[in-house]
Amino acid sequence: MKILGLFLAVIAVSAATTFTVNSLINKNLTKTSSDKSPFSFADFQTARSGVETDFTLAAERTVHAVVHVKVKVQARGMQGFGGMDDFFDFFGFPFGGGRPQQQQREMPMQEGSGSGVIISPDGYIVTNNHVIDGAKEIEVTLNDKRTFKAKLVGTDPTTDIALIKIDSKDLPTIPFGNSDALKVGEWVLAVGNPFNLTSTVTAGIVSAKARSIDILKSQMKIESFIQTDAAINPGNSGGALVNTDGQLVGINTAIASQTGTYAGYGFAVPSSIVQKVVTDIKEHGTVQRAVLGVKMGDINDKLAKDKNLKTLEGAYVSEVIKNGAAEKAGIEVGDIITAIDDTKIGSSAELQEQVGRHRPGDKIKVTVLRGDKSLTKTAELKNIQGNTDIVSGVKGSELFGATFTDVDSQVAASLDIDGGLQVKSVGKGAFASAGVKEGFIILKVNNQPISSEDDLQNAVNQVINSSDKDKVLFLTGVYPNGRVTYYAVDLSK
Repeated sequence: MKILGLFLAVIAVSAATTFTVNSLINKNLTKTSSDKSPFSFADFQTARSGVETDFTLAAERTVHAVVHVKVKVQARGMQGFGGMDDFFDFFGFPFGGGRPQQQQREMPMQEGSGSGVIISPDGYIVTNNHVIDGAKEIEVTLNDKRTFKAKLVGTDPTTDIALIKIDSKDLPTIPFGNSDALKVGEWVLAVGNPFNLTSTVTAGIVSAKARSIDILKSQMKIESFIQTDAAINPGNSGGALVNTDGQLVGINTAIASQTGTYAGYGFAVPSSIVQKVVTDIKEHGTVQRAVLGVKMGDINDKLAKDKNLKTLEGAYVSEVIKNGAAEKAGIEVGDIITAIDDTKIGSSAELQEQVGRHRPGDKIKVTVLRGDKSLTKTAELKNIQGNTDIVSGVKGSELFGATFTDVDSQVAASLDIDGGLQVKSVGKGAFASAGVKEGFIILKVNNQPISSEDDLQNAVNQVINSSDKDKVLFLTGVYPNGRVTYYAVDLSK
């Protein structure tokens, strides 16, 4: 597969040796009010030579807590999977089998690799969901070369974060830092394992914050990445982005590149989101996702002119969900959300990040601009089911005894379907009991459209946490031969 133009490659930050550089500091750069002369190059040189930024301490504090994650995955060999296979071949996941096939066939196990960050002495490790997605085995190698088998604790595709654990104690850790306090231009270090080169450190600055780059598939995705120019290469997804104090401020997740290797653009999930996701997974088995109940978008010049808006900052409310938190708080279509709990909102990505830090039942202060008036509303956030209950961490795949895959594009075209989730294999479990066979494409569950495992998990959570006595999933779907079929899957057994 040829990859044309600028694309976003799901991979993390990379490599170089620890080093020391001179940093331009803010103090002494500002002229006094009485001095009207412009800031000169000589001033810059004087300030630049005055202070040295030492990265060695941060590197020493973090390098031992970043691990090498290796996974074994089942290679895929279904017709039409060439594009996705080549995509992951490029970034450290050599699935193979990307050429068109006449039929499905079993493929050998293949290896992939990434990075992870130890966050507790008893072996909890944060990595990216895409690093361990579909893994049959997970192996972790520490910086001291000890190797452990790891178990998956939980994942969150909406943020591309996963939590795994190894059986050990007294491990080195990286403490969480405050990603909110990061400033554009601030130095950061990236620690990881590019090209299977362990314990690699690079340096860069924070290039931007709250970047949305549209790489996550989930309908409830949260993309508010820290952008950095630290070098990024294949094999480092899940690595650490740390400040000069050696504190974890992000988990490196993606790059923008024409070739799949370092091109100056890297992206990390902010530690504020990571910490919340990890805490939820440890306490509840799944992320407690809070929903404001609006559809929103960024404001550009055209929208501002069309809607006669007074600002280009904020998140424009294009739809208010019936009976949602926003409707009950009095938020209306056409409002511009400008702040959450006194934190300024400049874009929809920043709004997603702020709401994503909360749990259902939390109350937040929402500042909106309505015409020329600034109004403050209080919203009680809900979960995806429309209430404030804690969502169960029961995994659909565990209940079903099944694995899933995306629908092949050629099959989808032949069936004239948009979306869906295909059953890749069926073992002992609820699916087998209901009669579901391998290859079945799930289009709807309880009349809700399904296009990803995340959608399926949400449907499972909704049924399990409902007050109904009968816990049944009604599946609507089709087999690749065109046969439309319906199943009732009993989750109570």
